[in-house]
Amino acid sequence: MVKKFQMYDLLPVHRTMMTEKMGMKITFPGTTSAQSGLDLALCACFVFEGEVAEHPMLQAVDPVVGPVLRQLIADEKFVGKKKQSVLIHTSGKLNTQRLLLIGAGKRRDFKLADVCYLTGVAARKANHLKVTRLGLVLDVGQASEAKRIGELMAVGASLAGYQFDRYLPAERRCAPSLEELMVLTEPVGLCTSQAATHWLTTPAAQAALHAGAVRGLALAQGVALSRDLVNEGASEMPPANMAAIAQQIASRDNLEARILSPTDCEALGMGLLLAVGRGSTQPLRLIHLIYRPHNRAPKKRVAVIGKAVTFDSGGLALKTIDGMLDMKMDMGGGAAVLGVASVLRALDCDHEVHLICPATENMPGGSAYKLGDILRSMAGKTVEINNTDAEGRLILADAITYARTKVAPDELIDCATLTGASMVALGPHIAALMSNAPQHAARMLAAAEAVGEPMWQLPLPKHLLEEQMSSEFADFKNCGERQGGCITGGLFLQEFVGDLPWLHIDMAGPVKSSSEGGHQGKGATGFGVLALAEYLHPIDPPSLAS
Repeated sequence: MVKKFQMYDLLPVHRTMMTEKMGMKITFPGTTSAQSGLDLALCACFVFEGEVAEHPMLQAVDPVVGPVLRQLIADEKFVGKKKQSVLIHTSGKLNTQRLLLIGAGKRRDFKLADVCYLTGVAARKANHLKVTRLGLVLDVGQASEAKRIGELMAVGASLAGYQFDRYLPAERRCAPSLEELMVLTEPVGLCTSQAATHWLTTPAAQAALHAGAVRGLALAQGVALSRDLVNEGASEMPPANMAAIAQQIASRDNLEARILSPTDCEALGMGLLLAVGRGSTQPLRLIHLIYRPHNRAPKKRVAVIGKAVTFDSGGLALKTIDGMLDMKMDMGGGAAVLGVASVLRALDCDHEVHLICPATENMPGGSAYKLGDILRSMAGKTVEINNTDAEGRLILADAITYARTKVAPDELIDCATLTGASMVALGPHIAALMSNAPQHAARMLAAAEAVGEPMWQLPLPKHLLEEQMSSEFADFKNCGERQGGCITGGLFLQEFVGDLPWLHIDMAGPVKSSSEGGHQGKGATGFGVLALAEYLHPIDPPSLAS
């Protein structure tokens, strides 16, 4: 019997996330007189490496607080390196009880997307100290970047309070205390000449910052949803339950939902997806959500496909214990797609977007598909199985064919925790991007950089598929050699794409984090939600004077 969930009963967003509706506000008292009258428990600012001594805030604060400030900074060896921070008690000499200096790294290496992480550091400290209002001295960026800065600050401040706490006892649940982020242009209680000309003091810049913050709060909810789906145990997140949550999203946001059963998939000839799901007692689902803009024709039709292997044992090519420990996260691509689905209405996306998740387990049951099997795909191509642990490309291949024939999109994107080889190539924080469409790839890379979800493009040399994956009995095998395994996975998928402009994102590394810091905690990251949302509906650049 499938366990029934009400929206967010499974996903503790109501407890762990902060939105305007739930009390979080992002405000900016723009005038020096308004700022001088504030009374805060904590105020934070970013400090670039090597610029501590000449930082305007410290120059303004130092005469008031006295030499103890510089001495404390020296004692803590704070020089502004990334991941450094120092907390200073002001002893009642300022209108904030504490100052938090956060290292921003070298100025030449700073990217605007770092605002998300750095704001997360400040918000994480505020939550740790049980502070409800946090002042943040904003001394980076310019008026033309106000909307993006607002978005990044909102995402960082919100996600810093995320915790997957469904199974924790009450004493270990850390509900975030932060209710308000106040964006300041000067140290609290002090006036500087620089503050008087700060770009944020203009009404247009404040409006842009606010619009970005509203967008950022919505995006943070989508990331939290994705994190919760991935963090949930595989026994609680089988394909049917993932499909039920997709239907709840559709009902809330007025999306069309089509949920295909194994019988439906069999009628369509999805031999690859069906084979992967055969070894499990949990029936597979093909999830298909459709977003359409309200009251206007869409600019184009986009299909976004996410691999959703809700647990990957490796099938008969059984993984080791260590290799299997995190395999509840093998549906990270599908979770990202559902996270995006949950924010498209809030973003008022201009395109018709088809969000497709082939959801299945890969288990070694008595009816599991076997090494040496030859499977026929929905596209009619035949595949010889030489590795049952290379299952993600199989289910994606049928989902791609489904999208091509049933949706007829103008372009297609797939995202998946596809290969361990992508982590060997790019490490744990960068996703691999492959594409047959240079302009689309450039747009995705730009979107990913803008929101701080890094990707790196890899080539697709077709001869590798022919050399490594040729078969005497079928069109090709499903797996090549270990070397270049990320690329051969992409080449396999390309065989089913045809001439469609296509982007493939292998996110096996950044789907999870082994440490916490800034806006990211341990466990699922929700990677892909921000980049996909930015690609599908870019933030509007404000027309403001610098």
